[in-house]
Amino acid sequence: MSQQQIRIGIAGYGNLGRGVEAAIARNPDMALVGVFTRRAPESVQTLSAQTAVHPIASLPDYRDAIDVLILCGGSKDDLPHQGPEMAAMFNTVDSFDTHARIPEYFASVDAPAKANGKTALIAIGWDPGMFSLNRLYGEALLPDGATYTFWGKGLSQGHSDAIRRVPGVKAGVQYTLPSPEAIKQVRSGTRPELTTRQKHTRECHVVLEEGADAAAVEQAIVTMPDYFADYDTSVNFISEETLRTEHNRMPHGGFVIRSGNTSEAHTQVIEYALQLDSNPEFTASVLVAYARAACRLNAQGQYGAKTAFDIAPGLLSIKSPAQLREELL
Repeated sequence: MSQQQIRIGIAGYGNLGRGVEAAIARNPDMALVGVFTRRAPESVQTLSAQTAVHPIASLPDYRDAIDVLILCGGSKDDLPHQGPEMAAMFNTVDSFDTHARIPEYFASVDAPAKANGKTALIAIGWDPGMFSLNRLYGEALLPDGATYTFWGKGLSQGHSDAIRRVPGVKAGVQYTLPSPEAIKQVRSGTRPELTTRQKHTRECHVVLEEGADAAAVEQAIVTMPDYFADYDTSVNFISEETLRTEHNRMPHGGFVIRSGNTSEAHTQVIEYALQLDSNPEFTASVLVAYARAACRLNAQGQYGAKTAFDIAPGLLSIKSPAQLREELL
């Protein structure tokens, strides 16, 4: 580990933590100090045999050994507690994604980070994160306009969990699909008013328990409030083998589209799109790039909580400002 490398710690080791480990290996200015987990460290199988695994309770002992701690816990139960706690000890980056609660989460992290001279980047990922930036750019550049966000095709973990709770379901996954017709209308620049049902459809692939009533399971899924009742939902019954071989990845993606008028005569359309083979690996790659920014901002004395809106793009790059001007500008 060279003195120039940014020393990274990973708090939590699920799909996102594994993605962060993989991303660090592709960034030569970074070095992984270790994984910190609530599980028994000896039970954790990391991507690299060289990766050290420690109990999460030992993190205070590593305050001087870690430049940025990447928090890989969940937004519902982990980050509301871990975010403020860890921001008092470390520079942090997290992917808090409960949109409605971002303002209160920001405040809860901002105070301990400022009080302890730390920099905490919150709600970093692709939505919130990269999609948020593109919504901002669209509004700023085309103030007379409308913004549309579409998600998918993507595997939704929350909706997949919901269908697995239906009596008679042994296993299953759910995909969110953007409506091609709705996207076509938006790209035309006509600013359509679209309902929830018009923008996305939901596709379920279900393995039934032996003897389960397929019709009853399908009805329970398509009428489920908050998850499927407001969408056109298809339910496909498949074998366990098909589930294992054809639905074992975590793809996702989507579009942010802004259409607006710069004059009565001219309509402009801005579009940003993602097509992801692995949602957690891409999210992890965004977190790692922002960890570089967190380290640089802290060195500049910029303390407290910040979001993607507050970070200059050049701070994400391994390249110097001079290189960026020469090569990318």
